[in-house]
Amino acid sequence: METLEQLLTYYSQNWPYVLTEFYRHFLMSAYGVLFAAMAAIPLGILIARKHRLSGWVFSIANVIQTTPALAMLALLMLVMGLGANTVILSLFLYSLLPILRNTYVGITGVEHAYLESGKAMGMTKMQLLRMVELPLSLSVIMAGLRTALVVAIGVTAIGTFVGSGGLGDIIVRGTNVSNGTAIILAGAIPTALMAVMADLLLGWLERRLSPVK
Repeated sequence: METLEQLLTYYSQNWPYVLTEFYRHFLMSAYGVLFAAMAAIPLGILIARKHRLSGWVFSIANVIQTTPALAMLALLMLVMGLGANTVILSLFLYSLLPILRNTYVGITGVEHAYLESGKAMGMTKMQLLRMVELPLSLSVIMAGLRTALVVAIGVTAIGTFVGSGGLGDIIVRGTNVSNGTAIILAGAIPTALMAVMADLLLGWLERRLSPVK
């Protein structure tokens, strides 16, 4: 009960700061995933066409994904210095695998009969991609984007160690004071809510864009 009172007091006294850090946190996460989608979706389509490349591409993406987040941030910091750009690049790298994998699975999972029907109608490869393959694989690709964004929101929290700001600043501040549980929760709760909201929003967008109603 005391922790709840302290939490509410912290929010009442610091809500403009919390909102600012919430916005900064979301922007870094969104930019990282957006840039990753711009790279990974075309690459996923390419390796779905060129299966021989898929093993190499997935091996590289897996190595990146298994690198600890703090180690990744430390390495990038040596090159790019402190700040949000370092975190965004880290999120870009971490978001590649789920989007790449789901794009590959979605494109290769389109039934051959649909492709043959499109070819029989005189569609070009680009028309097949735009009108058949992408709509039919959209739900799988969106699942990859949802996973990437939720993970990115969590990883962004540790960006505070490279001076990026975000809700991680509040969490770390709570760990540095005695009886800081309420301050830790003041940063952790909005982070969790952001992840849930992002997942629900992308789920809604997936349903809106899906050709199957």
